[in-house]
Amino acid sequence: MKAVRTPEARFENIPDYPFSPHFSDVGDGLQMHYVDEGPKAGKPILLMHGEPSWSFLYRKMIPVFVAKGYRVLAPDLIGFGKSSKPTEMGDYTYARHIEWTMRWFEQLDLNDVAYFGQDWGGLVGLRLVTAVPEKFSHIFVGNTGLPTGDHKMPEAFLKWQQFSQNAPHFPTGAILQNSTVSLLTDDEVAAYEAPYPDDSYMAGARIFPSLVPTTPDNAESDNNRKAWQVLAQWEKPLVTLFSDSDPITKGGERPFQKLVPGAKHELHQIIEGAGHFLQEDKGPEIAQIMIDIIEMA
Repeated sequence: MKAVRTPEARFENIPDYPFSPHFSDVGDGLQMHYVDEGPKAGKPILLMHGEPSWSFLYRKMIPVFVAKGYRVLAPDLIGFGKSSKPTEMGDYTYARHIEWTMRWFEQLDLNDVAYFGQDWGGLVGLRLVTAVPEKFSHIFVGNTGLPTGDHKMPEAFLKWQQFSQNAPHFPTGAILQNSTVSLLTDDEVAAYEAPYPDDSYMAGARIFPSLVPTTPDNAESDNNRKAWQVLAQWEKPLVTLFSDSDPITKGGERPFQKLVPGAKHELHQIIEGAGHFLQEDKGPEIAQIMIDIIEMA
């Protein structure tokens, strides 16, 4: 498997991202980068990003948690951010993303983890949580799901799949800007473009939308059904924090609220004034909501 790593110089002028880099060997000759901030003895908060973002997405939330004494971990999925990037689209599968992330998670030997996942951070992260549910105390989900292909995806998502595969240029910064309510600065747009010096670094970002199970016979559909079976037994808190301005995941909170026992009496919220990347629009507010719920336990 041929892979590249984005030169560190590309990240030298990233705004509001002072976090020291950490790397783990996750197999296949690949290195996963992650943020690890706050006291090692603090309760772990796992923040998982999606497509085509990276841990920079959580820069507004991380300090809020650290100020309260939590340990915050935010990995860059393989193919994104500072992590290794296999150069062939065929090297990426949904199953491999789970394997790579699980290897990273196992090396850290974490317990009592509160997890937040958005976009593909949910598709990968919820599989991680349901594989080792005893390691987690809370599930927070925002603008994400765990699709099995048994229900039709929104037309907006199917168009997104086609665009990611066929567009001559894949403008990651513009994609982030078009999926937020707030206006990103030029430096913030550049930060989302920084991991990709040229198209040879973009195989993971381009293929990700096509890995979502959209038909019942997808290679990972049955495994996602099994993950839902685990969630159907989840009694610990599960809280939905979806936004009010995301056409792709609108209504996606309902299956979690209906099917997961631990969601029955939680303080679910619709985050107002936020787009698909709600961490950009309302990051500190979301972090504080999570802290309030965690500290209620």
